[in-house]
Amino acid sequence: MNKPERFRPPSVDTVLRSPAGELAIAQHGRAATTGTIRHVIERLRAGGGPTAASAEQVGRMALNRLEEQNRPSQRPVINLTGTVLHTNLGRALLAEEAIEAVVAAMRAPTNLEYEIEAGQRGERDAHVRGLVRELTGAEDAILVNNNASAVLLVLNTLAKDREAIVSRGELIEIGGAFRMPDIMARAGATLREVGTTNRTHLKDYAEAIGPETGLLMKVHTSNYVVQGFTAEVEPAELAKLARQHDLPFVDDLGSGTLIDLSRWGLRREKTVQDALKGGADLVTFSGDKLLGGPQAGIVAGRKDLIAKLAKNPLKRALRLDKLRLAALEATLRLYRDPDRLAQRLPTLRLFTRTAKELHALAERLQPKVAAAIGTDWTVEAIDCASQIGSGALPLETLPSAGLALRPAGKAAGSAVEKLAAAFRAVPVPVIGRIAQGTLVFDLRCLEDEALFVAQLDALKPEPLDALA
Repeated sequence: MNKPERFRPPSVDTVLRSPAGELAIAQHGRAATTGTIRHVIERLRAGGGPTAASAEQVGRMALNRLEEQNRPSQRPVINLTGTVLHTNLGRALLAEEAIEAVVAAMRAPTNLEYEIEAGQRGERDAHVRGLVRELTGAEDAILVNNNASAVLLVLNTLAKDREAIVSRGELIEIGGAFRMPDIMARAGATLREVGTTNRTHLKDYAEAIGPETGLLMKVHTSNYVVQGFTAEVEPAELAKLARQHDLPFVDDLGSGTLIDLSRWGLRREKTVQDALKGGADLVTFSGDKLLGGPQAGIVAGRKDLIAKLAKNPLKRALRLDKLRLAALEATLRLYRDPDRLAQRLPTLRLFTRTAKELHALAERLQPKVAAAIGTDWTVEAIDCASQIGSGALPLETLPSAGLALRPAGKAAGSAVEKLAAAFRAVPVPVIGRIAQGTLVFDLRCLEDEALFVAQLDALKPEPLDALA
């Protein structure tokens, strides 16, 4: 009986001198290439594969492995989920002006904490504070790295070892297991719940106020709506009650917006300006949701209270870096020209795309996608409804259009999941959603039509008969 032939590898040096080996060295360095070639050879020896391989073949295997290892973990995707502010996909896209500001801040030292005119140390929030005051009417503002941090800083500064009074119907939980009671506990504040889940009255707040009260707080239920037999206290009434007892009134807007969205056909959302005019001493809100900027938390309101927040040692731990400050400043400047905001701010531009425009896009793409995935599948242009996302305007949907991809005949239950995986495997992954046995691509967030079409050539769907 003949013994099986053993794998006969080329020498490492021979592989390094091959065209593929030289290309790998040029792109990834000699040390990494040499180690990867040795790894490939050992795997070929142990894998029971071919008994011979040329230096070029081994070099190509090593080059492919190096390219895979060096591919960035965080990379662009095409968002066809139908959720515009998708938390898992990075929320708001930055405006070109914000991107340019970030690149400029990356390439050179900046006056992050330096006053050029005075020639002395400055304060980093000063780059944005004036814009927030101008746009909101607030006396002052302070910046941290997200809205949860803003709430944490406010509570730790104004209600540490004291009580924070909040309606039971506003004890929200948002994504990532962020719960308002937990944030209060971490801040050192004691939660004092008032009212019931669906109804809270002014007298509930009034009866709860005592010597240990640190502040009154209203939390915007931005990611859900309670309907039916409900009652809540208007902010102006809470503000008046707080003033009577010399207490701060804090209005946490969560998403937060600086402009009336109804001018573009969306449901009106309470703005930061509304909250301040309603009597809030401090308003907390996000930079990367409805505002359309980078991840940030903003506190706007009374100058004396902002000064207290700035002295809290937590502020340094929660502060923004120069890149996000640059992006936020550039984003806020766009709000000075509201008439052109929908064209310049990507978030608002995506919100305001018309169903007619999206239907035309779906009709153009339908035959191209159908040709790419083959006759095992049907591809139909459909009506669908996009959502805002990230807990903003939870009942608001936007009339949209998209593509529905379904198996043409009887297929294994995993067929749609396999097709979705094939779209995620193209160079710029395409992320859709699966609903009722259908892969749905909502086209609201697809602005680079050419890129989507170009990638269809790289699509490699499995035949349905292979999944049966």
